[in-house]
Amino acid sequence: MNAKIEATPDNIGVAKIKVVGVGGGGSNAVSRMYRDRLPEVEYITVNTDAQALVRSDVPIRLRIGDDTARGLGVGGDPEKGQACAEESRDEVREVLEGADMVFIAAGMGGGTGTGAAPIVAETAREMGALTVGVVTQPFAFEGRRRMKHAEEGVARLKDKVDTLITIPNDRLLIICDEEVTMESGFRMADNILRQGVQSIAELVTVAGEINLDFADIKAVMSNAGPAWMAIGSGSGDNRAIQAAEEAIQSPLLDVSLEGARGVIFNITGGSDLTINEVHQASEVISGVVDPEANIIFGMVTDMKMENEVKLTIIATGFPAEDGSINLADAETVSADSPDLDIPPFLRHHPAARRRMRGATAATAMD
Repeated sequence: MNAKIEATPDNIGVAKIKVVGVGGGGSNAVSRMYRDRLPEVEYITVNTDAQALVRSDVPIRLRIGDDTARGLGVGGDPEKGQACAEESRDEVREVLEGADMVFIAAGMGGGTGTGAAPIVAETAREMGALTVGVVTQPFAFEGRRRMKHAEEGVARLKDKVDTLITIPNDRLLIICDEEVTMESGFRMADNILRQGVQSIAELVTVAGEINLDFADIKAVMSNAGPAWMAIGSGSGDNRAIQAAEEAIQSPLLDVSLEGARGVIFNITGGSDLTINEVHQASEVISGVVDPEANIIFGMVTDMKMENEVKLTIIATGFPAEDGSINLADAETVSADSPDLDIPPFLRHHPAARRRMRGATAATAMD
């Protein structure tokens, strides 16, 4: 029997990933991602504001809702943002064509991101793509109206995506050592949004010693609901344990790791990274998640990272209410208030401990 052997095209077996920034915050984050872009990923910005799109260096830019917004934005009105996306659904479908996985990055609370992101996500999912939302929630100082819009936007979006990662901006204030300007605060929020998307995309697109393929990602993230994602780093003798513990204690995301039933982690280090260190990190992670959790991992060698490691965790498979943050509560207390209640799973974070010590000292002086 003669077997027929054919050359396999380079793009066969490679998942096609598209990252879509919707609205101002999402587009800013995707612009930053594009500057450090992964070659296998396609970056897209979607907005109602023509001037904002002109300023973007992302090559694929889609202006939506010309009849509704006339390129002038939607004035912070999510209903108008939704109408713009509905008006341009065919164009959205066109830029998403062929995607296996779509990330929707957006800042919740404004008009275009809040209103249009669920429509973009719904379209991607209808086309068969694994759809992941990564969104920020407003700082408390942005006001109750914006917070209310954000809550409503998150509620709509969570039903349109396979997995939703939420990043409450107020958590940035917990980990800041010093007061930050408003501009740098928003830049930090955009950067965290970028990290959330880029770290997951790297799991699939960056070749590793122990590879995670698209099927691995899909097994954990398909129809998964709320997700927890964080990045930790470590150096020195116990670097893998340090990186895992730092990731677990991250105060940035919306749910704790405890009870997760699906976990992906990816560890990146130099040529001196050992299998035993991967095992050490896995032991730390498996000690916190559900005993029956599906844990899969990847390992990547980066020659620029001698004597240090970076670890990314994505955890899914828990109800939305588990460990979730109440946005209404977040806006009642400022980050430097002595009344700030640090959730138990954050109390070990160094910046959080400093906050608590400062609050205790202030109380003792009263």
